[in-house]
Amino acid sequence: MGVLEKVQEPADLAELSDQQLTDLAREIRDFLVTKVRSGHLGPNLGIVELTLAVHRVFNSPRDRIVFDVGHQAYVHKIITGRQAGFDLLREKGGVSGYPNRAESPHDVMENSHASAALSYADGLAKAYQLRGEKRHVVAIVGDGALTGGMAWEALNNIAAAKDRPLIIVVNDNGRSYEPTAGGLAQHLNALRTNPRYEQVLDLVKRSLNRTPLVGAPVYDVLHGIKRGLKDVLAPQGLFEDLGLKYLGPIDGHDRVAIEQALEQAKGFGGPVIVHCLTRKGYGYALAEQDEQDCLHQIRSDPTGTWTNVFREELLALGRERPDIVAITAAMQYSTGLDAFAQEFPDRFFDVGIAEQHAVTSAAGLAMGGMHPVVAIYSTFLNRAFDQVLLDVALHGCAATFVLDRAGITGDDGPSHNGMWDLSILQVVPGLRIGAPRDGARLRELLREAVAIDGPTVVRFPKGKTGPDIPAVSKAGDCDVLVRQGERDVLLVAIGAMGATCVDVAQRLTEQGIGVTVVDPRWVKPIQPVLLELAAEHRLVVSVEDSGRVGGCGAALGLALADAEISTPLQVMGIQQRFLEHDKRPALLAEMGLGAQDLARAIVERVARLDSTQLDPTTPVDAEHDPQVAPDSAQPGSSVADHGMGAP
Repeated sequence: MGVLEKVQEPADLAELSDQQLTDLAREIRDFLVTKVRSGHLGPNLGIVELTLAVHRVFNSPRDRIVFDVGHQAYVHKIITGRQAGFDLLREKGGVSGYPNRAESPHDVMENSHASAALSYADGLAKAYQLRGEKRHVVAIVGDGALTGGMAWEALNNIAAAKDRPLIIVVNDNGRSYEPTAGGLAQHLNALRTNPRYEQVLDLVKRSLNRTPLVGAPVYDVLHGIKRGLKDVLAPQGLFEDLGLKYLGPIDGHDRVAIEQALEQAKGFGGPVIVHCLTRKGYGYALAEQDEQDCLHQIRSDPTGTWTNVFREELLALGRERPDIVAITAAMQYSTGLDAFAQEFPDRFFDVGIAEQHAVTSAAGLAMGGMHPVVAIYSTFLNRAFDQVLLDVALHGCAATFVLDRAGITGDDGPSHNGMWDLSILQVVPGLRIGAPRDGARLRELLREAVAIDGPTVVRFPKGKTGPDIPAVSKAGDCDVLVRQGERDVLLVAIGAMGATCVDVAQRLTEQGIGVTVVDPRWVKPIQPVLLELAAEHRLVVSVEDSGRVGGCGAALGLALADAEISTPLQVMGIQQRFLEHDKRPALLAEMGLGAQDLARAIVERVARLDSTQLDPTTPVDAEHDPQVAPDSAQPGSSVADHGMGAP
């Protein structure tokens, strides 16, 4: 029996000898290499000894351990009794790729968006102090997460309470997704390579004036430098002047050294930074030698993916237009900006994990005569809504936001599903949203977007594009994909749901129901031709892989009502709830958005319309009764007369 098999909870670590702990670290790495077929491998290979040390020094779950970002919590899961769940990692029935409170009392927070853990930790520490509970709070923070402004807002508050125990373990591997960018990265790199007085002093002189991180203490440090004082002789002095004790740098793969530092930090009784230097992918040569991202995430073949189509088209646009610039928030490769960055390095900007800054910086670039393309995961744009609304749209800036992983992403779990953007962005005046159904339309819409003198969004899902779907005709700027039989049903296909809607149309035709499938391409604002088509049909059905509340279907419903078009509308989309991790097709089927479920729901709706027309005395049924919630009738759908869409 190996050592790993004996470890079912953190308390088991206390019974192991040094040699057994060394063997355990090796077995955990072997376990990760074997089990992680999708998900985040490199970060977890690099945090094995650090995680073991934290769990040996602190008493989880009484002491609370939070991770930033949560994808580095695999080792934590392994030693808290979840080894069996890795057979189905990120699949239904298996462990999720991030901390999950439903899995274990050892998990505190589930949000996998970076730079948030210090704020959680600050709140937890305050709560335990107010309640008189002697509990420690440990935040394990990747250096990439410290490039986000929210982390520094939290540090400002944490530093103000010198008697509140909170240990901040900086897992410094020089990378977030890719090499960490920005001034903080340079700061940590200085400490990483040679943390001596002259370097730290020079760093303070160069950076703190332009980075007011924690208010008055920064001024005091600066003032001391101007007076020529020599009392800031090491990183310890710098952090203590900021209100934070500092321990390190420490070899993040020396478990004994980490434990000693953590024990020391534990005894301070106030906020402490423990700076650990680790290597992403440590112990697995293939990961350590991977220059792109140290096997941050298990990669699949990019051929034929939405991201790769965007990568190629943006590069072509960059060659044609010298005013196009590209911005990423620490995800150059993941969002397909790598080719552009390589060919146009002076027109590419990696701002670190700082989405808010990325958006407002894009506004400034637009005001300065450039056309910025901000490539970002849909779920991460949520963090920068205020900047999109008031910094970009209010000023009519010509900036394009390319939202990768829009709609259901599936195995990344609830915090990564891009199901919110269409609802959130509907309220932004002057913003145009394009939703391509296939690779050819992605190329078209991207070109149209960067030609518009105003803010635009182009959104697409994760995975392969599938075959291109040609239009049989045009209706205004909309593509008509199917026109069969009588004008019974107008099926409005939003973006990547186009292929599904074509399948649905075939099924409806086989049932003798006439159908028109139309792809608006630009889904915001609602195009007048859609209203004209709606008036010509007996039933309108909108289908989107985004939230129904406030989405495209709801916007269409309001437009129909304003135009006094009485054609009933059925809105098919994602229910407003957090979806557990599973594959995209399975989740779409669960939401009633598979072709078979959609066809069945539409056939039933048409049958009810036929019944009502045959017998005008038919009483109002549940789907028309305002007292009955739309969600109770059909998963993923709502039905409304006189154009009123989703609730």
